[in-house]
This record gives sequence, C-alpha cells and structure tokens, in this order.
Amino acid sequence: MKVFPVDDRDSGGSVFVMSSRPVRWLAVVTLTFALGGHWAVLQSVAWMTMVAEYSQTAPLKEALVKTFNGKHPCSICKFVDSGKRSEQRHEIQKLLTKLDFFLAATRVTLYPPSHAPLQAFLTRSAGARNEAPPTPPPRSA
Repeated sequence: MKVFPVDDRDSGGSVFVMSSRPVRWLAVVTLTFALGGHWAVLQSVAWMTMVAEYSQTAPLKEALVKTFNGKHPCSICKFVDSGKRSEQRHEIQKLLTKLDFFLAATRVTLYPPSHAPLQAFLTRSAGARNEAPPTPPPRSA
C-alpha cells in the first residue's frame, strides 16, 4: 500500500501533494460561492465604483447619499439584484418540491378503541396494623 506524504518536504516531487495554502484558498472561494458571498463582493465593487464616480462631480457626502439611496443604481447593482432574485426563485422552487414530497397524500387508517371493559382502580388506604413494633436489638455496654 502506497502512502502519500502530507506535506511537501518528503514528497520527492510527487504530483499528488499540494501546499496547504492553495487548498485553503480553494475552500474559502468554494464556500464563498456556495453561501452567496459573490453577490456581496460584486455589490461592494459596485458601491466603490459609484462613490468614486459621483465624488468626481459632487462632494463626498452627496456622493455617498446618491450611492446608497437606491434611486441611482448602476449596471452592476442591477445585475446583482437580478441574480439574487433568480437564485431566490430557484430556492423557493426547490423548497416547494421538497415540501410536496413530504406532503404527498398517504392512506390514513384509523383504529377504533378496543371494547375491553374499563378497569376501575381501587385506592387502598393503609389500615391499622395489628402487630407490635419490633424490639430493638440489645446493646452491648
């Protein structure tokens, strides 16, 4: 059985060994896309671009207001908005499909109660005891 080394110090030029840094970055990028972080990155780029453009013709305060008031979206903002909406539609369709599977009509069978007589439980109270209490063992002096 061939054992592949974990780090590249003992690899001897093995093709199967990768440095841990690219693997970590690949994991980060994959998770970012899986969780929808690419939309946040694109939106941030759009906002920075809009602030830079608007601040060339107006003071920074006005550029920031114009960027974030939602009345002047740029093409990247429109693209991000349409992308988010399409992803939400796909997620809703997937959710409805999953719910349909679990909410599928199944045959319901009702079992009537058994006709066994009801048993009444009698409560008993502790009666008086007729025996004398036990004598304690003798004590040695």
